Amino acid sequence: MDVLVENADVFVNGFFVTFQICLLAAIGSLVIGTVLAAMRISPIPPLRWLGTAYVTVVRNTPLTIVFFFMAFGLPELGSNADLLRIPLLDTLFTRLGTDLPYFRYAILALTIYTAAFVCEALRAGVNAVAPGQSEAGRSLGLTFLQNLRMIVLPQASRATVVPLGSVIIAMIKNSALAGAFGVVGDLFQTSDQLTSAGGYSAIPVFIGVAAGYLILTVPLGLLLDRIERKQTVAR
Repeated sequence: MDVLVENADVFVNGFFVTFQICLLAAIGSLVIGTVLAAMRISPIPPLRWLGTAYVTVVRNTPLTIVFFFMAFGLPELGSNADLLRIPLLDTLFTRLGTDLPYFRYAILALTIYTAAFVCEALRAGVNAVAPGQSEAGRSLGLTFLQNLRMIVLPQASRATVVPLGSVIIAMIKNSALAGAFGVVGDLFQTSDQLTSAGGYSAIPVFIGVAAGYLILTVPLGLLLDRIERKQTVAR
């Protein structure tokens, strides 16, 4: 286990790189997933068709393929994901502004993939809201978006917190693919660096990597369990 002590700074750096990827991808997927959920329940047929097509295609495509397209397809199309170089945000997350775009590619891949699952979790929550609630909103003259924002989503959120949390936990674990596609410094790439270039035994290295992912996922899982218990008592 000396590798964990001798390379503690490497593991810590890898942890924070992975944390940044997961945080940015979680925010992006929640925003895009909410928009997709609104499209899927929209009264406008083309929007419903577009939202349904997105979810159907992305949910049934392996994440590895999504990563491949982002890491190798976007450069072929002449893009280096500069849309993520957002002013102020790239000062907080300096890797967004570097000339090594694989950090941005990983965020895009995880965001695009996870958004489909976020959409379905939200849509299930919306479907759990009594139809009379939205009908009452329409009778008051609220538009579709006003009805969704002020009546439906606040009630649906109670039913979607735990499923959304499970989606985010799955996304954190999926982020391990980022290191295989060129993201320098994340937990998975750190393990490859230490075992291949450093010559360390793989078992303690991967124990350290697993501990990093557990630090990210276990507290979130415990929080979801507590929320679920409170919801059960409230019923």
